Amino acid sequence: QLQASGGGLVQAGGSLRLSCTASAFASENYSVAWFRQAPGKEREGVSCARSGTSGSMYIDSVKGRFTISRDKAKSTMYLQMNSLKPEDTAVYYCAVRFTRILYSVCLDPNSYAYWGQGTLVTVSS
Repeated sequence: QLQASGGGLVQAGGSLRLSCTASAFASENYSVAWFRQAPGKEREGVSCARSGTSGSMYIDSVKGRFTISRDKAKSTMYLQMNSLKPEDTAVYYCAVRFTRILYSVCLDPNSYAYWGQGTLVTVSS
């Protein structure tokens, strides 16, 4: 079960940190990701990471502003979002898969079977 939280209303340039608690982090092998879906748009992968490596991936529009991280002891993953822009407004979802997948598909929503309920991020201009 995934529990996402941390969304809210913030002014452009501000920061938010999203959290997602997942039992997957107790496993040796997993892939995790953050997705977002803006009104009228398709769900898009924002960032992903895998067990066994500190590497991660980001879509171009958030590189240098967002950071994905994990705290295994707390069974929690985070998405630190800085320098937020109005175009970042969306419902953000966390997702987990209990295997390590290739980076080439880790931002593909079809790669994940388990999803959190979503948390709304609204960035005002």
